[in-house]
Amino acid sequence: MKQEDFLKERSGNTCELSGGTNDLVVYEVPFSNKSNDINAILITKKCLDQIEKREEPDSAFWEKILPMSMWSEIPAVQMVSWRMLNRFRNESWAAGALDMIYLEDDVLEWAKASGDHLNDGSVQLHKDSNGNILQNGDTVTLIKDLDVKGSSLNAKIGTAVRNIRLVHDNHEQIEGKVAGQMIVILTKFVKKQ
Repeated sequence: MKQEDFLKERSGNTCELSGGTNDLVVYEVPFSNKSNDINAILITKKCLDQIEKREEPDSAFWEKILPMSMWSEIPAVQMVSWRMLNRFRNESWAAGALDMIYLEDDVLEWAKASGDHLNDGSVQLHKDSNGNILQNGDTVTLIKDLDVKGSSLNAKIGTAVRNIRLVHDNHEQIEGKVAGQMIVILTKFVKKQ
């Protein structure tokens, strides 16, 4: 049986975290058990985007589902629930749930391997001047004339920059080609098309 089919059967074709039935995807739980256990869960795209920090975390959404999903008998679901609770640990509902959650020692060890319990849980997303989230491959428009450092190029307001790349270690910068030259652009000077 294929893994996806197994997960659909195990979950009743619902998200193993939220119980949702739309846009289901298989999520391979990173830093998890290396035994023969299934280390994947079936979740909605919304859960996936927030787990992988591609979307702003929605505390109200997780407050409704984590206090239930943390009691799952499936180690991978327990791990993801614990990791997400730790992202919201400064909120009373999550702190209370973390006080109650029980994980076997080996499951807790695997859950801690992600390092989520060490971070503040904030998500740094690349956003344009209007607050829209930018993704690799997007097209943006310059909202200001920009002088390109180290070049005589002047990128004019209204110039479209296609197929941008996000600068991985700086959420305030993107890369894109202007007049055939690859440049770094501050996100505050662009708007998403």
